Amino acid sequence: MSQKSRWLIGAVVAIAANVPLAAPPANAADYYAGKTIEIVVGGAAGGGIDIYARAVSRYLGKHIPGNPTVLVKNMPGASGTRSAQYVAVGAPPNGLTIGATAPGAIVGPLLDGKMSEAFDPSQFIYLGTTNVGVGVCTVTNKSPVKKFKDLLKHKTVLGSQGPGAPSYDIAYLVQHTTGAQFNIIAGYNGSTHIALAMERGEVDGVCGWNWSGVRTQKPEWVRDGTINLLAQVGANENDELTKLGVPTIWKFITDEDNRKVAEFILAQKGFERPLLVRAGTPPELVDILRKAFDATMSDPQFIADADKASLELSPSPGTRVQELVQTFYATPKHIVEKARVAIRP
Repeated sequence: MSQKSRWLIGAVVAIAANVPLAAPPANAADYYAGKTIEIVVGGAAGGGIDIYARAVSRYLGKHIPGNPTVLVKNMPGASGTRSAQYVAVGAPPNGLTIGATAPGAIVGPLLDGKMSEAFDPSQFIYLGTTNVGVGVCTVTNKSPVKKFKDLLKHKTVLGSQGPGAPSYDIAYLVQHTTGAQFNIIAGYNGSTHIALAMERGEVDGVCGWNWSGVRTQKPEWVRDGTINLLAQVGANENDELTKLGVPTIWKFITDEDNRKVAEFILAQKGFERPLLVRAGTPPELVDILRKAFDATMSDPQFIADADKASLELSPSPGTRVQELVQTFYATPKHIVEKARVAIRP
């Protein structure tokens, strides 16, 4: 285990040691009365994860017996891994801390042996996901790249966060499986900062930006043609992008082995914005939280507000997300090894 991992685990455990565990009462429905639930967001304020988590927070308490207060706390760092690790080993399993993170923080430990020493995402209990997503590869209209095929001959500078983030892992996946000529600049603190870098001309674009995030954060870019949408990157085709004439990445991955690796990595799009709690959370509390999530996703007022804010909703329940994560972690070792190579320089 690295010194950094030891330090982080020690820090979150120290925090947890000062937080009393709370066992649910015999009547679990009374447990949340007068309490506060904290949604810990693994991203910066204003980013896609944050926007969706805050939208959910406004309605989740309404569907929980006792109507607890639901607050959002941002804990960015390590492409969502910092917040996920906090939920895994720092927050008590009392149903009062919910993690909201990127899928990269869930699949990262499988694809990075060092991260797997810190926590095991397959042990989380999943409440659901607000999106079954798709990413896009896009550049500004100032770039000479107009179609995906242009990426094969023009060196294109992309902004990204770091290992584990879609803007990093998917960019390298696309580069290694299609031959796209990318120069990937890591270190940006989320999609909002990458978008700002695109505006300043520091980078040409980004690959792996969630389409739901683009629609929410920069709808005018799509409306005004400020960006060229080059490819949609996901396990399944997105109807809206297809209507806009954006091809799927599968058109450009011709090697069968590369395709299998891409299918494995992009399976994480099945839990684009997961909500989760720590392993060991009492089943009766998990049941309450899962039912509240499902009720929120079907709440007419929530749906109307999401539509007004251009938030794309394609929710999936916690049991389905749990199955997807378990299947992901059961992937044959040789596929995992190839995937590790595909998403790194």
